[in-house]
Amino acid sequence: MKTHNKIISLAVAAFVLMSGSAVLAQDAVVDVAPASDTSAYVFNSLLFLISGMVVMFMAAGFCMLEVGLVRSKNAATICLKNIALYSIAGIMVWVTGYNIIYGGPGNHLLTPFTEWFFWTEGSLEEQVAAGYSAHSDWYFQMVFVATAASIVSGTLAERIKLWPFLIFVIFLTGFIYPIQASWEWGEGFLDATFNFSDFAGSTLVHSTGGWAALAGAIVLGPRTGKFLGNRIDPMPGSSLPLATLGTFILWLGWFGFNGGSQLAAGSIEDINAVGKIFVNTNTAAAAGVVSAMLLSNILYKKVDLTIALNGAIGGLVSITAEPLMPAIWQALIIGSVGGVIVTLSIPLLYRFKIDDVVGAIPAHLFCGIWGTLVVVWSNNTATAGDGAPTFLGQLVGVLLVGVFVFSISFLIWFILKNTVGIRVSPEEELNGLDAVELGQEAYPEFTAGR
Repeated sequence: MKTHNKIISLAVAAFVLMSGSAVLAQDAVVDVAPASDTSAYVFNSLLFLISGMVVMFMAAGFCMLEVGLVRSKNAATICLKNIALYSIAGIMVWVTGYNIIYGGPGNHLLTPFTEWFFWTEGSLEEQVAAGYSAHSDWYFQMVFVATAASIVSGTLAERIKLWPFLIFVIFLTGFIYPIQASWEWGEGFLDATFNFSDFAGSTLVHSTGGWAALAGAIVLGPRTGKFLGNRIDPMPGSSLPLATLGTFILWLGWFGFNGGSQLAAGSIEDINAVGKIFVNTNTAAAAGVVSAMLLSNILYKKVDLTIALNGAIGGLVSITAEPLMPAIWQALIIGSVGGVIVTLSIPLLYRFKIDDVVGAIPAHLFCGIWGTLVVVWSNNTATAGDGAPTFLGQLVGVLLVGVFVFSISFLIWFILKNTVGIRVSPEEELNGLDAVELGQEAYPEFTAGR
């Protein structure tokens, strides 16, 4: 009996010691000292740099997605357009873009014209005070601008001339995108007056690209033979495996897109926020795929791979306006609705005879609007305090950005159409843009399969 009591006593003592150790361990985490200014500066800058590199890889994702969804006779031209638009964005954000977005509080349309040009990094003291390297922040913001331009490329594929398209990209990346982004991210009037909230750019990036693409599709018109009376020619792409690879690359890139938009990783709170953003981003994308698969199967009696791929992108765009505040179950619902929107919007565009080759308008524009408006639900919490977004504020932001981007884009497309021309001839379209614009073919050994 004594031996038994000793065993019980030892067991109790061991449990108390382990419990105490656990409490001490928990206390150690809670009481951990904050990072030094140097450590925070380094980790914040690393978040920008690593996230920026991941977002830059989205350029490859867009390229592969578009190449897979266009016909083989246009694949090389798509490759050239994507590397060219990324390069133009990289120059224009330095020339004008960054200064227009972040030139200071207020309406940046009124910023002195001379202050628009040629970003500089500022002094070391200013960078230390900001808490990150100025170059790392510039790079991170630049790749966002390139993403908006990539959205336009896929919609207008297979019938638009190369150089007029690139002229439009100059205006989009150097002026249109930066001006509207300044209204929120540059402490402009959407931020100050309407408390508009767009964490990583459902409206400021994705809807902007979608509005520009929609304006271009209307001015440009559909591909020859796409709509013949009530009949719609599917015009299948050259490689669904490439399109799937592109979607996976975009999915990967979105972790940098949304996670990097936390803008800091130098504290426990910030790095935990980045982790939560990753989980919500992934959940929304997965939900978008599943809902798109289920709905396409109901509507068409078979699952459509291209709709499933755009379902992933629709889910990702939908969560981008607020990837931090939602619970996981909310992210799942937000992404699921994104997949439904993509599936239902594609036939809607066909009804209006709008030819969107890759489905960018449903995924980026329509899901961007949804993702921005649903922020009122996902971010309407006690922790948001008095700064919680309102439906009116979100709606005003969506409408103002939409009117501005669509009208300016439509005007530029219209001017280009009536000056240099934006569309190849029907004969050139039949032969393919690779032969007409480049004199090269993406798949020369398969020319018979044009």
